[in-house]
Amino acid sequence: MGRIPLALYRQFLPDITTDEVIITGERIEHIKERHPQDFERYRQYMRDIIAEPDYIMEANKPNSVMLMKEFVHGGRAFKMILRLHTSVDDPEHKNSIITFMRIKGDKYKQYARTKKILYKRV
Repeated sequence: MGRIPLALYRQFLPDITTDEVIITGERIEHIKERHPQDFERYRQYMRDIIAEPDYIMEANKPNSVMLMKEFVHGGRAFKMILRLHTSVDDPEHKNSIITFMRIKGDKYKQYARTKKILYKRV
């Protein structure tokens, strides 16, 4: 699916072992079930979200982050949960997309106000 900029992500999780990001078939099905049509309509945005997020925020699970990005043209905003691979994880695994969805502007602003921000693009 893409690559994360390691220097950026290592600022808050120094133990990341790879820049490669994958998505499994099971996670694609999860996205399709929970957020119908988001994967088909918007997957072309996923690589940009991973490489140049507007926000990286703390997620609910260890070694996971929430990425958000708003695309000004088209007025679309997205949220992605990304599990980051560290040295204690199975060496065969990679950074992995857990979920992905389009969000409304109000929700985007709410997350930016209420979640712990690890990185904000200026």
